[in-house]
Amino acid sequence: MNATFNIWKTSRATYLKFLENYSLEQLNKIPEGMSNNLIWNIGHIIVSQQGLVYRLSGLPRYVSDEMTAKYQNGSVPTGNTTQEEVDEIKNLLISTMNQTISDYEKGIFKEYTPYETKTGFSLQNLNDAIEFNNYHEGIHLGFMMKIKRFI
Repeated sequence: MNATFNIWKTSRATYLKFLENYSLEQLNKIPEGMSNNLIWNIGHIIVSQQGLVYRLSGLPRYVSDEMTAKYQNGSVPTGNTTQEEVDEIKNLLISTMNQTISDYEKGIFKEYTPYETKTGFSLQNLNDAIEFNNYHEGIHLGFMMKIKRFI
């Protein structure tokens, strides 16, 4: 899993650069013809990872129910994200990753409920979920690269 975690760390560092290099206005801008923005994509990957890894393992998530509702599959931005929310997302971007790696190394994950993603991936265990998460985050990074061309 070292390679998988290293890929994840690199991915999250790339997301962090968006939070550090774009203004609040740019993070919130939804380009014409698109349904979300930069900050929604970052919130979404955090919430999705928590669901794929913790919820499906029967463990509590490290994100609030409110955040989950705001950024889960099928949601769309409903207004501008505040600077305080961006700061929370920035913290969670790294803290949830570090916590997951620590929890994995401690062996706290004991069970996993198999899950089929909307894209047809069959996740049978925790390792499948962690590896799929990297793929999922890559998809959203691609969306963000497209969005940034229009802001």
